[in-house]
Amino acid sequence: MTTNLTTGELLREGIRLLAPALAQPQLDAELLLAHALETHRARLRSHPEEGRGPHERTRYLELVERRVRGEPLAYLVGHKAFWSLELAVGPGVLVPRPETELLVERALALRPEATGEAADLGTGSGAIALALARERPGWKIAATDLSEQALAVARRNARDLCIGNVELLAGDWFAPLAGRRLQLVLSNPPYIPGGDPALEAPPLRFEPSMALAAGPDGLAHIRKIVRDAPNHLQRGGWLLLEHGATQAADVARELVVRGLSHVRSHRDLAGHERMTEARWG
Repeated sequence: MTTNLTTGELLREGIRLLAPALAQPQLDAELLLAHALETHRARLRSHPEEGRGPHERTRYLELVERRVRGEPLAYLVGHKAFWSLELAVGPGVLVPRPETELLVERALALRPEATGEAADLGTGSGAIALALARERPGWKIAATDLSEQALAVARRNARDLCIGNVELLAGDWFAPLAGRRLQLVLSNPPYIPGGDPALEAPPLRFEPSMALAAGPDGLAHIRKIVRDAPNHLQRGGWLLLEHGATQAADVARELVVRGLSHVRSHRDLAGHERMTEARWG
């Protein structure tokens, strides 16, 4: 017969199981337990003596086991914070990373005007487009993605966040934007080399490969975006690209060869050259 455990005992059990796999097991244990119990982390701390039934323990430990195997926390709890937003995420979209916020930061700095037209290519969960739309409600923002599954998640996020100035379009990169010229184009495209062992290790092996890998050197999609960008940028418009920590020089070279100017890379909080911007005309 299974003895009921308290909230505090369940939490300690989760921390113990997660400790061999994670550097900070307590945070993940708390988030998973709050999700399993459909409550808030604050209640776990304020009421550790509350009794929990065997079905609650089973549900919690199933989540813990999946986390130990490397499944992203965001997939397990169904959401991820990005910029000032709480976004729904799932296995069909890339989990938004903190370093991608650098794209939003630079876009806002390059265009402080209250009105403008921008595009987010390969939007996934809609993170970049929706963050920009929240900060610049007067902008018209197009967000494209080849994956209908990703667009469904982005639509849900736009609806849940009551953001109405983002147009979600199905298609590959610039394809849905034929004939349109914009002041800003942003993208966090796939940029991991196809043979990189990291793709087979957690957490990346749980995320959609089409959002991660990009040919032998990881630059296939970036080259395509750079090649087509001048056809969709206004004179003086900016292209902002996230890329791998060692790819800044190669990306800058592609931009210069294509005729863009004012090329500059920016470092993320870890000190890596994470994104590069360039101007057309």
